[in-house]
Amino acid sequence: MRRLTLGLLCATYLCLSLIVSLTLWRNGGGWGAGVAALVGGLGLCFAFHGLIERALETGQIKGDVEHVREAHAILLTQVEALDARVSEILDAVADDAHRSEELLDEVHMLEGLVQQMQQRLDEGGAQAPAFPVRIGGGARQSPALLDTVRDALTENRVDLYLQPIVALPQRRTQFYESFSRLRDETGRVMMPAEYLAVAEPGGLVTAIDNLLLFRCVQIVRRLAKQDRRIGIFCNISMASLGDETFFPQFLDLLTANRDLSGALIFEIGQAAFDARGSVEARNMGKLADLGFRFSLDKVTDLDLDLQDLSRSDVKFIKIGAHLLLDEMTEIDGRLVLRSLPDLAAEDFTTLTRRYGVEVVAEKVESERQAVDVLELNIGFGQGHLFGEPRAIKEAVLTEAGPPPNLIRPQFQRRAAYG
Repeated sequence: MRRLTLGLLCATYLCLSLIVSLTLWRNGGGWGAGVAALVGGLGLCFAFHGLIERALETGQIKGDVEHVREAHAILLTQVEALDARVSEILDAVADDAHRSEELLDEVHMLEGLVQQMQQRLDEGGAQAPAFPVRIGGGARQSPALLDTVRDALTENRVDLYLQPIVALPQRRTQFYESFSRLRDETGRVMMPAEYLAVAEPGGLVTAIDNLLLFRCVQIVRRLAKQDRRIGIFCNISMASLGDETFFPQFLDLLTANRDLSGALIFEIGQAAFDARGSVEARNMGKLADLGFRFSLDKVTDLDLDLQDLSRSDVKFIKIGAHLLLDEMTEIDGRLVLRSLPDLAAEDFTTLTRRYGVEVVAEKVESERQAVDVLELNIGFGQGHLFGEPRAIKEAVLTEAGPPPNLIRPQFQRRAAYG
């Protein structure tokens, strides 16, 4: 196409030059003038053609340069985006490495606690009394059951169960309550009523508390990473709060995880709370200073000292639905609670909220109980009606991943409790 265009232009220039030369010849200029006009016209035409061609080539070069600049700008944008993505990946890797270091530190701390517990058991094991346990075999089974509990702790056969606590009336899961379950060497699940009978006198409750706490911390961290703002109620015994060896390291673990204070609530029985000594009260205050809250369960008396609960940072009280319904009675045409006859039943939660305490109706088993609980303006419910306790692998494995192995294999091999 370019050659054809060049040929046509040359023919045009030749025609123009012939026309000019013939015009001069016919007007009397002679053959010399005609030939000169022809040669000069051709020269001028080709010179003009060269100028036009150079102008066109210059414009094309400028267009190519602009295209190159645009491509370079796009490339720079892609490189900057890639660099930003690489920086994010490096930051994520660094954050995961930091989390791994924190987890390793916590595992080391836990190993130290279990080792100290082992030493204490070894020192006092010979004098440990046999406590009667009524699980079908009498006092003779206590030493065997204690050994089973020790083995379960050593071999990390401690499972975390979670039961939802829902907001009423929407029934949206707001919290979980955590429960520990031990498994013997055959895989049989041991309920708390069975193993606590020997764990408490055997000095193993603090080890169980710490294992439960450690797993709760890991689950809360994983849920928080996915922006799941759900808290966990974690049971803790007064024996753990009063243990001079255990509690300082327990406090160190919580200090390292104080950012989770809004998501971990420590639960204590009413009788244990009322019987707490100065050491336990002081240690509860240390946990409260870190921002952790408390819950009261196993409530049997509704005549509560709400001022004392408020001073102790108790923010929740769990009351069995059957107890609430049994306490309700009608006096002078109005519904009241027997323990608080001067207060309308529906105003009980209003009173507790004045002291910053929320009521949780637990052991709700039927829709009828749920309706009666709602009439008392209770904000939270727990029970088989809203969800049974489930092992962590069933309940939140898809959300939080499996819990870490709390005791490393080499420690498991060398640890022996008795």
